[in-house]
Amino acid sequence: MAPIQPAQYDPQWDDGGGEGRSRGRKVARFAVPVAVAGVAAATIGLVPALADAGDPSLPSLTAEQLLTKIAASHVQTVSGSVKVTTDLGLPSALSSGAASSLFGGGAGASAKAPGTGAGSPAAPQTQLTQLLAGTHTLHVAADGPDRQKVSVIEPAAEYSIVHNGTQVWAYDSASNQAYHQTLPQRQSGATAHSDPQDLPATPQDAAKQVIKAADGTASFTVDGTARVAGHSAYELLIRPEHAPDTTVGAIRIAVDAKTGVPLKLTVDPRGGGKAVFDIGYTKVSFAKPAASTFDFTPGKGVKVTEGTDQAPKNTPDRAGTQPDVLGSGWDAIAVVKSADGLPTGKQRNDSGRADSLLNSFGKQVSGSFGTGTLFHTRLVNALLTDNGTLYVGAVSESALTGAADAAHTAGK
Repeated sequence: MAPIQPAQYDPQWDDGGGEGRSRGRKVARFAVPVAVAGVAAATIGLVPALADAGDPSLPSLTAEQLLTKIAASHVQTVSGSVKVTTDLGLPSALSSGAASSLFGGGAGASAKAPGTGAGSPAAPQTQLTQLLAGTHTLHVAADGPDRQKVSVIEPAAEYSIVHNGTQVWAYDSASNQAYHQTLPQRQSGATAHSDPQDLPATPQDAAKQVIKAADGTASFTVDGTARVAGHSAYELLIRPEHAPDTTVGAIRIAVDAKTGVPLKLTVDPRGGGKAVFDIGYTKVSFAKPAASTFDFTPGKGVKVTEGTDQAPKNTPDRAGTQPDVLGSGWDAIAVVKSADGLPTGKQRNDSGRADSLLNSFGKQVSGSFGTGTLFHTRLVNALLTDNGTLYVGAVSESALTGAADAAHTAGK
């Protein structure tokens, strides 16, 4: 359920910056990056978040003027409700608690990343996959880059992350457990922690990432007006250009006419149909939240797990590798290589529930690169070859197999 990892989360407009032997465990090692890449690669879209009826009459603006308005927005305080809907076309089993464990979450993840708090039900890593399917309601509040709160509200539970200066707390009411982390002090003028795998918790986050990624690779037009959460807004339409392999059709951002703050964002797939990912305010205020909003003290009986910083960005990831990138822009494909491949024979048969779930999610493919498993969603696709190389991007399946074939040929 957690939208972010607390060591890196910043919902403001900040320009800064031993593995298991079964096939199921092997694939699970890559599953979270693959799933998150689906959201991060196209960078989140959003729900038609209860857009108000009627199109307001507003002065005409060009796309360049609207982009300038967004960039010039200095709103640092916000509070409200956000509705997020994700429809990646994943198997329904992947939204269950069992799938959360498979994809790196759940209580069973305690063996992963010692010292990071990943084994706690309150740690963001254990909650993240819940946002990869279905509709969720978030309550958000922010007061500058050092104070934010995000709560994910479910029918029988609530999960909250609070960032206040160097202190980060997360609390899971279902388990009555908390996660705590102390961030390093930032130097004067330094930017807040951020990471390309962060899932934006507000439309501002999503829009910032999309606009930055789309610069020079897409067309921008103003496509009418809308009412969102009681505010009049311009609609900015972004369409990929010169990207024959991308699965992204269009991205629409509703921008508050008065403040320039993005209120809603929607990502539509190239193949048509419902939006892949929607995030938008249903209620919003730009008044300064009360200071007490960002206070948290664990109650009596709450189990607290201490977390530590993640590895620096300029070091290899936990798998000991750094991804390469093939192509550019919307057609970019990330490549992650592992020293060992997927198991075969009895090891593959011993993977149990994980193997069954993965079989429903992926399909076996082959080419000059050899054989592998292709995982498909409505936005991101991934190819994991049996020699342990992962190809992933918001591109067509044929683009992935083509990239794997080309890499094999080049390696001869």
